[in-house]
Amino acid sequence: MIELHLPWLQIAIAAPLLGALWVARLRDPEVAQRQAMFFSGLALACAVGAWLDFSALDQFAAHDRWSLPWRLAGFEPLVIDELSAPLLPMAALLYFVTSVATLRTKVRRFSFGWLLASEAILLATLSCRTPWGIISLLALGVAPPLWELHARRRPLRVFAIHMGAFVAMLIVGWRLVERAAPGSPAPILAIALLLAAVLLRSGIVPMHCWMTDLFEHATFGTALLFVTPMVGVYAAVRLLLPIAPDWALHSIAVISLVTAVYAAGMALVQREARRFFCYLFLSHSSLVLVGLEIATPIGLTGAFCLWISVGLALTGFGLTLRAIEARKGRLLLSEFHGLYEHTPTLAAFFLITGLASIGFPGTIGFVGAELLVEGAVDAYPLVGMAVVLAAALNGIAVLQAYLRVFTGKRYFPSVSLQSRGPERMAVLTLTLLILGGGIFPQPGLTSRHHAASAIIDARRATLGPGGSPIEQHAWFRFHDTAPRPAATDAEKLAHRAPLASTIDE
Repeated sequence: MIELHLPWLQIAIAAPLLGALWVARLRDPEVAQRQAMFFSGLALACAVGAWLDFSALDQFAAHDRWSLPWRLAGFEPLVIDELSAPLLPMAALLYFVTSVATLRTKVRRFSFGWLLASEAILLATLSCRTPWGIISLLALGVAPPLWELHARRRPLRVFAIHMGAFVAMLIVGWRLVERAAPGSPAPILAIALLLAAVLLRSGIVPMHCWMTDLFEHATFGTALLFVTPMVGVYAAVRLLLPIAPDWALHSIAVISLVTAVYAAGMALVQREARRFFCYLFLSHSSLVLVGLEIATPIGLTGAFCLWISVGLALTGFGLTLRAIEARKGRLLLSEFHGLYEHTPTLAAFFLITGLASIGFPGTIGFVGAELLVEGAVDAYPLVGMAVVLAAALNGIAVLQAYLRVFTGKRYFPSVSLQSRGPERMAVLTLTLLILGGGIFPQPGLTSRHHAASAIIDARRATLGPGGSPIEQHAWFRFHDTAPRPAATDAEKLAHRAPLASTIDE
């Protein structure tokens, strides 16, 4: 396997991990926030460096130079490939902007030590290639929000039961996969357990009550960072997609589609802002799973593009809601608040990030939404109609929430509600990425297309005709050995033509 020029991945994971140990010793919450921003910023810089370094190598996968695990244990658990290359800087960015945008009114209730620990776990998960390593890290990632609920003496029973079931199903399911005879299909029970684990972690109906419970009882920042990276989708790509038969993929697509429409409808009728955001996110993450399980190049490319666009847009949207909540307390959408006159910048960010999440033209989500609809219509015409319906309902819900929060009456506060510099910098950074990705989508689209093609080829290498396994774990070996195919001029032109016509329209 090709080596990166520097140990980017190890530094990106070690920086927040060491930062968590350092910040845990600090008593002043404002000093802890500044230290957390430093360590999170260092992790972001290394994640971006790994992405740029990997892009220059023109390979499907690469690992760190001077790898410590390789020297000590003789194997390489940390790998960057076409799928994870943009996910790593996206995840690091989400944590960095969340730490930056935390106001003084929130710093005493928000644990920056656990924020850094959670970031290290997430970056390790997104760069891990071994199934048991992914399962272990997914289980470890449950600890930060669980500890926060316990420390704040908030109800944790619902969250703990669901996450315990998620981890148990992953462990038992993958153990059954390993016990299957070489050349034989994975047991139905194993596929069912892995399928249920992915659906549960993604909050698919009817296993979504843990997500609304988490947003209700945890701090907004902790709940936001636990769900927006969409590690349930990552688990589906790494563990389930390479070995799942067609019936399992179709089941996920149907259930996810029902969830997308249901959650969009629920977002329309919510009276509390946190629950509204929860259902809005649930609808969009379900659409990512719909495209993921279509398993066609166009549908999978659209799902991967939507994965990144939803992560960026809804994090910005959530941070805007969090900033407003820091000024007004828990927001009720059953009444008008009239905050536009006092927070026009937050109002603009609210509208831009909300519309970007539904694929508004000119934003990063537009191309991904178009590809998802096109892939869904080609595979199942009725699915395409349902995807459009979910997007329309989400758009109405966003505009309705905007009118409730920022218009409707004159509001006379006793203190200034103007947005602060760190808030503007955090959300403005996400807004620039959202608009820049919409104006210049080709680099990101090409990367996601390569990742989709690699995953489909690996699935074909793992599953023979009729869904029978050809070679155990060919998925991982394919990424280690296959070079990226060079595109001909004709392929490049054919790839760019539909995109150009879409933007012109």
